Amino acid sequence: MIYADTNFFTTLYCPGPRASEAERLNELAAQQNCGPFPMTFLGRLEFMNALQQAVFATRHGVPGFHITPEHALVLEAEFHEQLAEGRQLFHAAPSEHELEKQFHILVHRHTAKEGFRTYDILHVSSALVLGCDTFWSFDAKAKKLAKLEGLAVN
Repeated sequence: MIYADTNFFTTLYCPGPRASEAERLNELAAQQNCGPFPMTFLGRLEFMNALQQAVFATRHGVPGFHITPEHALVLEAEFHEQLAEGRQLFHAAPSEHELEKQFHILVHRHTAKEGFRTYDILHVSSALVLGCDTFWSFDAKAKKLAKLEGLAVN
């Protein structure tokens, strides 16, 4: 099973840098019948915020994703529709107890040495608790953590 973090989904849904790579990976997952991607509570909230950050960045001339407020709402609706259908995405709810336990392990194993961020640790912990063997992201630090924990990465 493939766990993809919010960075991957923002890239997949929004036109911008690496969109073609995200589409290629998404098609590869479909061809290999990998099933829908798990989407956690954290991922859902982070995705909504990422869309609004892209709107902010667009308004302020920041390079990267360029979307209007209206387009962000359309993308959010598409995301929630796919989540409700369960074909591309499915609601995944890792046990809070298991997630916290895994989080503690990763923090003590890696953060002092590598400086990983909370969200990176939460995403990789979620992937591990959900039993995923692959982790997709366009964030170098998140991928490094996933790789250190034995997950295959894009």
